[in-house]
Amino acid sequence: MKIGFLSLPLTGHLNPMTALARKLQSRGLEVVFIGVPDSESVVRAADLEFVPFCESEYPSGTVAKTWGAVAKLHGLDVIRYTARKLTPGLVKAALEHLPIKIAESGVDSLILDTTYRFLGIVPMHLRLPYVQIWNVLHFDVSGSTPLTFYSWPHETNPEALTRNVKGLQILRELGEPVMPIARSYAERNGLKIDWSNPAATSSKLAVITQTPREFDFPIAHLPAQFHYAGPFHDSEGRQPVPFPWERLNGKPLIYASMGTLVNGLPNVYGTILEAASEFPEMQMVLSVGRNFNPDDLGRIPSNTIVVRTAPQIDLLKRAALCITHAGLNTALEALAQGVPMVAIPVGFDQPGVAARIAYHGVGEFIEVGNLTTRRLSDLIARIKENPKYRYKAGWFQKVLAETRGLDIAADIVERAFEDRFEDKFRSRMLANGSAEETHFLPGGR
Repeated sequence: MKIGFLSLPLTGHLNPMTALARKLQSRGLEVVFIGVPDSESVVRAADLEFVPFCESEYPSGTVAKTWGAVAKLHGLDVIRYTARKLTPGLVKAALEHLPIKIAESGVDSLILDTTYRFLGIVPMHLRLPYVQIWNVLHFDVSGSTPLTFYSWPHETNPEALTRNVKGLQILRELGEPVMPIARSYAERNGLKIDWSNPAATSSKLAVITQTPREFDFPIAHLPAQFHYAGPFHDSEGRQPVPFPWERLNGKPLIYASMGTLVNGLPNVYGTILEAASEFPEMQMVLSVGRNFNPDDLGRIPSNTIVVRTAPQIDLLKRAALCITHAGLNTALEALAQGVPMVAIPVGFDQPGVAARIAYHGVGEFIEVGNLTTRRLSDLIARIKENPKYRYKAGWFQKVLAETRGLDIAADIVERAFEDRFEDKFRSRMLANGSAEETHFLPGGR
């Protein structure tokens, strides 16, 4: 079995996908990453085989240039811009080149990033088994909980359920720019798809989320092929990040990061710095990413270290508090270390993650539009002084350690593909008139 991985070329997607690929590779399975050139450095650092595609449409350096535009957006503007300006080109190029790369690389099964829209129609056309991964917070399209783009609390009264259903309407808007591209591919290849069904191109074998069940809102009805796993954490296989460890002074540490994508809002960083200055008994490390120039921050408080990138997991191991954009990876990495959070969600799935942070008592959140130094300082003080937040974060630390999300996900993938290959093997044996088809499976099983 040779498994092909496809991920959006973004750090928050590549890190969990490479972690899963490494886990499957460690089990003796052959894996290969197919991606645009800007994905190569992350994949190679994970010691995985990389096959480039879409090189003419997305040469090296394109991702930073094109996706950099979302850095200064927030709210629904982030996903609208992504859906209209970024996703269509990626999908069009992928649909054109992916079938060829699959044939050239000898891939016989696929693991797809769910947010790489409509790529499921390629394995549907080629009749290859495929599994999908939610690297970000998954969508609940039942309306029983708020869609992840909103920070609405989980409520079950009729008014809240009506609100949730209305919130789903944005999915139609977001799908419109790429729908003609997917329809065209399907029609050219004789695929009959019910495009009114949002799950029409979803895997029938397995759809796996790295969100732990314990961190989600309670969802009453889930598809049979939907599986909770847990964080896809792999401390190995990442590019090393230098850091001035000698500057840490032993005081309780605040680790602050607004992620790697929607992280270009100057007022957010200014407010974080001002709030940190009110806690001289603590030290803060602020990572501003590559979309923001640290020289534009102005005066840096004496208790703060500012860097462009940081070894996040290593710093979270020392942290007493995390100020975060509420990206799913950062939130789960903080919980894996038992660190409570103050969340400042900006866009994408971050509002939904922030709502779950508050719902489960592992922190609090504040909307970007409501962010002030006083409000942020009050939340820092509240979490610092009330042990219930650290206690609940510690509970999650224990749960996540016991869950072993990567092992769960790898087990599900192996079962999904094994069952599919078993069915194909049995069909072939029956066609040949064999009576012993149940005793032999591909790979000697």
